[in-house]
Amino acid sequence: MSRRCRAAQSLAGLGLVLLLATPAQAQYVGREQDVIDLRLGQRVLVDDGTCPAGQVKEVSGSRMAETGIVRTTKCVPRFGPKKK
Repeated sequence: MSRRCRAAQSLAGLGLVLLLATPAQAQYVGREQDVIDLRLGQRVLVDDGTCPAGQVKEVSGSRMAETGIVRTTKCVPRFGPKKK
């Protein structure tokens, strides 16, 4: 198989993967206490009013520790209307 043919197949495969990939829907909760069983890399948006206007708190499982998954919080821009 020639290099051009392999490159074309690789590019076509990448295009197919990008076409089929859809963004994940963000999970909203009202209180940080409602976030249980947070997994490594998981991100949950918490709308508890602690962040400035136009922002929402993002809680994420950032790394593993001996006691479990370490949570990290930060304020991120809110996209779309306020969710209940």
